[in-house]
Amino acid sequence: MEPIAIVGIDCRFPGAPDTGAYWDLLMRSGDGVGKVPEQRWDADEFHSADGAEGHSNTVEGGFIGDADAFDNEFFTISPREAAAMDPQQRLLLQCAWRAIEDAGLSPQRLGGTDTGVFVGIMGNEWAQLHLTDYAKVTAQIGSGNGYCMTANRVSYHLNLKGPSLAVDTACSSSLVAVHLAANSLLAGECDTALAGGVNVAVTPALSIFYTQAGLSAPDGRCKPFGAEANGIGRGEGVGVVVLRRLSDALKDGQRVYAVIRGIAVNQDGRSNGLTAPNRWAQQDVLAAAYKRAGVDPADVVFTEAHGTGTTLGDMMEVKALGHHHADRPGKPLALGSVKGNIGHTEGAAGIAGLIKVALALHHRVVPASRYATKENPALQLKQHGLRLLKAPLRLPSSPVLAGLSSFGMGGTNAHAVLESAPPAAARPAPHDKETAGGIGCGVYTVTAPGAAALRRNLAAQADAVAARRVSAQALAWTSNQVKTGHRYRFAVPAHDTADLAARLREAADDPDLLARLTAAPAGKPRTAFLFTGQGSQYGGMTAGLYRDSALYRRFLDEADDALLPHTGRSVRDLILAGDDDVHQTRWTQPALFAVEYALARTLTELGIRPDLLLGHSVGEYAAAVLAGALTLDGAARLITARGALMQQLPEGGGMLSVRAPLAEVAPLVDGEPLVGVAAVNGPEATVLSGDLGVLERIETELVSRGLTTRRLTVSHAFHSPLMRPMLEEFALVAREVGGGVPDIPVYSTVRGRVLDGEAMDAVYWIEHIGATVRFQDAADALLDTGPTHLVEIGPQPVLSGMVRRLGRRDRAGAPAHVLPVRGLDSGGRDVAEALAELYRGGAEPRWEAVYPAEERVPQPLVPYVFSDEHRYWAARRPTAAGPADSAPAAVPAPAAAPAQAEPAAAPAGVAVLERPAAPADPLSDTVQEVIAAVGGYETGDVFAHQRLYEDLGFDSVMIMELKTRLDERVTGLAHITVQDLLPRLKTVADLTGFLHESGATVTARTAPTAQEGRTA
Repeated sequence: MEPIAIVGIDCRFPGAPDTGAYWDLLMRSGDGVGKVPEQRWDADEFHSADGAEGHSNTVEGGFIGDADAFDNEFFTISPREAAAMDPQQRLLLQCAWRAIEDAGLSPQRLGGTDTGVFVGIMGNEWAQLHLTDYAKVTAQIGSGNGYCMTANRVSYHLNLKGPSLAVDTACSSSLVAVHLAANSLLAGECDTALAGGVNVAVTPALSIFYTQAGLSAPDGRCKPFGAEANGIGRGEGVGVVVLRRLSDALKDGQRVYAVIRGIAVNQDGRSNGLTAPNRWAQQDVLAAAYKRAGVDPADVVFTEAHGTGTTLGDMMEVKALGHHHADRPGKPLALGSVKGNIGHTEGAAGIAGLIKVALALHHRVVPASRYATKENPALQLKQHGLRLLKAPLRLPSSPVLAGLSSFGMGGTNAHAVLESAPPAAARPAPHDKETAGGIGCGVYTVTAPGAAALRRNLAAQADAVAARRVSAQALAWTSNQVKTGHRYRFAVPAHDTADLAARLREAADDPDLLARLTAAPAGKPRTAFLFTGQGSQYGGMTAGLYRDSALYRRFLDEADDALLPHTGRSVRDLILAGDDDVHQTRWTQPALFAVEYALARTLTELGIRPDLLLGHSVGEYAAAVLAGALTLDGAARLITARGALMQQLPEGGGMLSVRAPLAEVAPLVDGEPLVGVAAVNGPEATVLSGDLGVLERIETELVSRGLTTRRLTVSHAFHSPLMRPMLEEFALVAREVGGGVPDIPVYSTVRGRVLDGEAMDAVYWIEHIGATVRFQDAADALLDTGPTHLVEIGPQPVLSGMVRRLGRRDRAGAPAHVLPVRGLDSGGRDVAEALAELYRGGAEPRWEAVYPAEERVPQPLVPYVFSDEHRYWAARRPTAAGPADSAPAAVPAPAAAPAQAEPAAAPAGVAVLERPAAPADPLSDTVQEVIAAVGGYETGDVFAHQRLYEDLGFDSVMIMELKTRLDERVTGLAHITVQDLLPRLKTVADLTGFLHESGATVTARTAPTAQEGRTA
């Protein structure tokens, strides 16, 4: 068969809350078994050392911690539904999410694909507790139980469209699920598959069964193939692997833990008992798997056995393995079973073994077998070509084969042959290596559904990053691919791992800093590029960025190539050398054009495409190229001619900045043929330009009126009548170059407004030379369109300050100012900071362009850390008196508001809305009370602004109940159907408004309590 790659893993097993802890438990031969948690059942009440009827002979087993914890807010599941859900569903949801992240994939981006979900499960004890209490069966309890729902709920909440099924073959369930997933991949039904298993012991039923069947170990521990083996010890856990065809995984540069070379399933058929193991069927399934994998059994180095520690089971398995390995040359087959560490996890046993084998192949070491020091002599392991590992087995760097068995109590057997990942997968190829990129610094991103969740995950990421010895850019690249999709966006530059870890930690610990580095954008940003004009230049401008960023180098070189035929000298070299000639007009203008073109193109290549453009004076040339009104070559020719012709004009002119409105200055200029208004940059920012003598006279008058003036250091009187001598020669060039209508709205500083279907042609560029720069009018018009971000394109910030001085602070939602270049010392980090700001604001950067190919390699990151704040368990627990006894035990923990709100936890400045107290509205109060009861929320946790579906987790069943409860509480709804309600259910306030419009009034009644809907 075509090899299947294991590309992602997540699990929770006794004594091991995550994959790393599981591997640690295995490597130290740890014991995950302990006393039955009080929350499950009273182990002493059900205990009988002699195995009396209705009792178990043990009070111990392998139990996971916090099985009642569930981050329902993350999945937008109401407290009422969460309390009704089988904990196996809850555990699988969180485990599946983390496994996908471990595969280097974003679960949200996987949504909508044909990804399949295959779950092995054999326990249904939650249903035994809840579906037998008929008076309390609700729609939520119905959908919260059932084998199918374990897989279907994962598919639903992750929006996965491929095959989705649960399989119960008893103890082999989860390895059979892997078999089905592999075949689905090979058949082309899906391109990615989640395969897993789950088992949670809620009642002592199986413990009693094992005892009565003579299978239960009194100490609750499996001792596979050991001399002290005396039966099964129950265990529980959850594990999910992400599977892909190996060819696809290699093509996409994914990390591969191990490869499934072959897998087979068969049945005992009619044997010596329904629950008795069948040696012949087991050796047949081994043969089928070896054949499908195309391997010789002698080449298999180690096998993870079913190994339950029962006398008959171990004996039959040894004989089946011995059939294939007794005569093998060289070393005996190494044998082990994870059940010795965590107990028999029943439906999850196969996935527990698969993950152990995959990790062993990945780490190139097989853990020692617990209880191996005293092997059962009756098994004659050596004669069967087998050995137990008393110490870890180091694996060679060459390809290694391993086996894995999982046998069901009802006779369904499964065996898989795995191989270590191929060398190509050990060092994944760079993602999309054809795309050239790099800004010299990464951008580390983390998203979460709420502020508290973000803090929790930043702290986890900080700890993990601090321990890594890989490039910060590679970690950042992976974060961009995986940690996406949630409302709250965090982003910081990532230059080195020590600095990155420190910034993550600081943000997690400091609410004010977190507020500055986080945003919850409501939609896509509306971005404007502002291009600076003459006067912003300096020697060596953007030299640091040219050094750091391959992307910027590419575009500055491109601009230099376009300019060189017209300048006769490399503008790029002049800029980077820090040559003072950059202040000569003939070089200033092409140099600014080159820098601004290169910076703008760098940003667009990074995925930041402007919605609006504005250029101050010569800044309009680069803006015109970006807008498609000029070609790069045409603009290069124009700007070179402009600068050279201005340089040739006689000196003697000057420019005067006046702190006064245009209306106060204009009368002094009227009638002066040698002076004009060069620019109006703000309400009290007017610039005059022209003959020095006339300017001196006007300045004297202005000073006498108490106005502030400042002479500008310039070589010529730009934008004044003194420019007229160059117009004729410039016009010749302009007419040859021409120009078109911009494709992107350009807010012209010649017209003081947006160009409405007007070409930036020869006429425009000729007028541009002497026209007043109407920056204030153009900027006001641009701001009126509501941009969210103003990105300044130039060698240093100039226009950002001018915009702030326009006196528009009364406007709601003032745009953010983004500065990719801040001055002489700027480099790639400032571009990364700008990109982080834009990402936080809702932009979707083209991450491939941010990093060079060698950094675009997936790296392991800590999977999402779910909240354990909310606890949900059965309202009653099993007692020896029988299921009718309904004395309450653990009940659902108080549920908080949905993660989207988190008002109490949000740091200052992060999407927290202060709402004034509203006048009393009985109908509004009633609607919120009813919604709280249906969803299982506390009444105070439901707010008018919350969305019923996205924030409160409502579905069609809950909507039906909502209508029924509203009919009980509100009059005037008899003529309103559920179909009438549906269009008005966007938010709680929308529903209330609709009921007001319909003339509904409140019927007096005692308010429902949240506990009505929340007790499972």
